[in-house]
Amino acid sequence: MVYNFFIFFISLYFLIISADFFVKGSASLAIQFKVSQIVIGLTLVSIGTSLPELFTNIFASFQNHTDIALGNIIGSNLLNLLLILGVSGLINPIVVKKNTTYKEIPFSLFSTLLFLILVNDRLVCGKSFENVFSRTDGFIFFIFFLGFIYYIIKLAKIEPVIEENIKLYSLNKSLFFIFFGIIFLMVSSKILVLSAVNIARMLKVSESFISLTIVSVGTSLPELVTSTVAAFRKNSDIAIGNIVGSNIFNLLFIMGISGMIKNIPFNLNLNFDVIYLIYATLILFLLMFLGKKHILGRKGSSIMLFTYILYIFLISLRK
Repeated sequence: MVYNFFIFFISLYFLIISADFFVKGSASLAIQFKVSQIVIGLTLVSIGTSLPELFTNIFASFQNHTDIALGNIIGSNLLNLLLILGVSGLINPIVVKKNTTYKEIPFSLFSTLLFLILVNDRLVCGKSFENVFSRTDGFIFFIFFLGFIYYIIKLAKIEPVIEENIKLYSLNKSLFFIFFGIIFLMVSSKILVLSAVNIARMLKVSESFISLTIVSVGTSLPELVTSTVAAFRKNSDIAIGNIVGSNIFNLLFIMGISGMIKNIPFNLNLNFDVIYLIYATLILFLLMFLGKKHILGRKGSSIMLFTYILYIFLISLRK
């Protein structure tokens, strides 16, 4: 058992390091080709923090570990929303822009509701259908993701953007970072999925439980670091934008890609987790109107942390 945990955490470490190398190389290469830093931030950096989830899901889908593919996304989104945002808000109160309150948070809620409808085929369409996230569903999600990217690019043109320094590497070094970043992402993701399956079997718990807890915590580490550091520096836009944007990206893009690769059977037990994610998103939206308007204060953050602890307790009962 110790060996499997060791392999799991080593592969997780290389997964995160590989994503970091990919982002650095891609950002440097983009600058050399005179791509604006706004575009870099909205595409490469946001994608980079979700690369661990993306590659983990791709390999889980190919290897028919569908509970890991689904649980990784649902668990990561719950952790992002309740734990990471809760911790960030405790460090410093987070000021939320009206645009995020009235557009991005509701869009995240809509995406989760749409997912719940699409995976419950028997309930929606009749008993002759199988509960599955199909290639068609994946394509629908990907179209919505493209719409979200269009919205973000339009927003970037009217919102003031603080440019951050991006380290410039030579062309060869940038390509080296990108190439080996992708290679190690692929290898470490495959090992991570296999070790997670072994751990689940040894502990005699379901793959969905492992993916909703250990795997989702590991793949969400980039978001954790980004948001907590941003909160410490009192940069609210990054702290909450990283979380809400990452949740939308995880669901629409990563689940969309996973679904287009292969039909993903849906375990009805995961309905509880999806509904809990909807409930958590509603809590965040309502907290924007309690106390100081459009501010996630320490009381609200404590509520979110308690909600996550309650979730872990509830899923531990069904393992």
